[in-house]
Amino acid sequence: MRKMMNAEIMEHDIKLRQMGADVYVINSKMCFVVFLVENTEIAYVYNINKKGRYFLERIKPYPLALREFDREEDVINIIEIDLEQFKNATHSHNIDSFIEINQNFNRSIRKFEDLFLYFNVPKETADAIKSRLTEIDEIIDAAKETSDRIYFKKNPDNL
Repeated sequence: MRKMMNAEIMEHDIKLRQMGADVYVINSKMCFVVFLVENTEIAYVYNINKKGRYFLERIKPYPLALREFDREEDVINIIEIDLEQFKNATHSHNIDSFIEINQNFNRSIRKFEDLFLYFNVPKETADAIKSRLTEIDEIIDAAKETSDRIYFKKNPDNL
């Protein structure tokens, strides 16, 4: 089985180099972590590369690349905080809507990428999309100002 995987890696490596890529084959370990909070599955995946770096992503209930860490302890701390926040959010009457909105954002990102990569989109359409994104950002910023903060262990990364 291992020889077959090595042969596949070599074949992919050759194809990618022929396409002009620099290819670095890194042996790594991948960990899947799954929690059930109320009726919501919260799942993470993190990859440990041979340089000892940890790349963490939340994959459920919606995908979100969290970031890269130097230590596994940092990965566990971020998972703990994220899990606490989801446990807290499950008590909200808006949790289903929150998850649905995030899933819709992710679907819109994939649709926009397809639009950009497969079609010559007029400038007016791109401007309209940018304008709507600005409106959404303004709604989010206004909601932050008018909503009560409920989690204090860590400051928001993006607000």
